Amino acid sequence: MNIYKFNVKDNKGQDVSLEQFKGKVLLIVNTATGCGFTPQYKGLQDLYDKYAEKGFEILDFPCNQFGHQAPGSDEEIHEFCTMKYATTFPRFAKIEVNGENESPLYTYLKSQKKGVFGKNIKWNFTKFLVDKEGNVVERYAPTTTPESIEKDIQKLI
Repeated sequence: MNIYKFNVKDNKGQDVSLEQFKGKVLLIVNTATGCGFTPQYKGLQDLYDKYAEKGFEILDFPCNQFGHQAPGSDEEIHEFCTMKYATTFPRFAKIEVNGENESPLYTYLKSQKKGVFGKNIKWNFTKFLVDKEGNVVERYAPTTTPESIEKDIQKLI
């Protein structure tokens, strides 16, 4: 079993099969536009600029579950990220990552790699690194900067 069996909604409400990312190294991140970690968008974009042509993708899933720090619509969130941080990686519809309405993708991700405080996501900007075969290889805390993940990405590309 791997992440390719999941479908998610893009930020326009269209179904997207994660199968389209087969053969790529992925960094899956739950994000927010009004969070203390929001400046990590710059580091994420820097990684994307550096490795996208080598088979690396960042999948951005806005989440409003933590302190209501992603209150905008999917369109407003996309506009904020592209204007303020010039992001170009794929952004999906806002989701929940914990609880009864959590995304099935996140149920799976959390089952593969627990965090320091257990299975649940603690805050926005939790990151999951996925190899080219769709296996979750690492989970990073929100405090882990994108720059500090670079060496792990290089090993998988």
